[in-house]
Amino acid sequence: MRNLKFQSVLDAFGGTGCVSYLFKCQGKQVTYNDALKFNYQIGLALIENQKVFLEPEDIDWLINQHSFIRYRNVIADNFKGIYFIDEENRWLDVLVQNIGQMKNKYKQALAWFAVFQSCIAKRPYNLFHRKNLYIRTAEVERSFGNKTTWDTPFEVHFKKYIAEANACVFANEFHCRAANLDAFAINRKYDLVYIDTPYISKNGVGVDYFEFYHFLEGLVRYNEWENLINYQSKHRRLKGPKSLWTRKGEIHGLFETLVRQFPDSILAISYRSDGIPTREELGQLLGKYRKTVVENHREYKYVLSNNKGAEEVLFVAY
Repeated sequence: MRNLKFQSVLDAFGGTGCVSYLFKCQGKQVTYNDALKFNYQIGLALIENQKVFLEPEDIDWLINQHSFIRYRNVIADNFKGIYFIDEENRWLDVLVQNIGQMKNKYKQALAWFAVFQSCIAKRPYNLFHRKNLYIRTAEVERSFGNKTTWDTPFEVHFKKYIAEANACVFANEFHCRAANLDAFAINRKYDLVYIDTPYISKNGVGVDYFEFYHFLEGLVRYNEWENLINYQSKHRRLKGPKSLWTRKGEIHGLFETLVRQFPDSILAISYRSDGIPTREELGQLLGKYRKTVVENHREYKYVLSNNKGAEEVLFVAY
């Protein structure tokens, strides 16, 4: 994309924010978007935020209890023995409710970022898709995992990730922004749209980020969380429909709808060579709506994947 001229960028499925952050560093006018509320907080913290930091007094206030707050125990009461030990659940309950008391949305977002990263670091597989705290707590000989990281106190992780987030805050010459929308609801025009949708394997198995990270989504919806939990699931996932992007029979139509949604934009689409649609199908689709389609390939080993032949494919169409 070095030879393409563009200023405004939409990262339609922003996720961790790394692509949006790269474009922000390159001086682009970036809009980060993600349908998940917890990811939106990452976009607020690192993309939209231009000058707000968490100061030492903010951190001290966040990690301590305050007499004027009537603390609830949503995590301790509902997630005992599922993801974290009892003491950690109680610590999270306090911290999350303290974050809710903060007045500045960017300070809140920075704190959320540090909470999310801390929770992920302390989880086997970095996911919340199973009730598997026993993997961390069992007294057994280990050939994988990082028990030192898992057992490091939340407060230590939290302060570390606050420092990392603070170090990433900067302003470029544009007002960058974060949005929390379904990608199909975006109707503004952008010079370039970056698309990295959830992946469906050639066997028709889709990646559902709502399922994998429902606990983080619950954190930012703390006050309503207990009403959203599916108590029939062992790992207390949130109620809600499966993502459209996990539906094998609809995936081709979804991609075409997305391509047609931005008729005047340069499209940059990241996908896996072993997915649905296939690399050839996606290339043909883009060829219907753009004069030039360029493919870039890179061999990539995905975590928890045994497919050694998978390649990361970047399509650029204009």
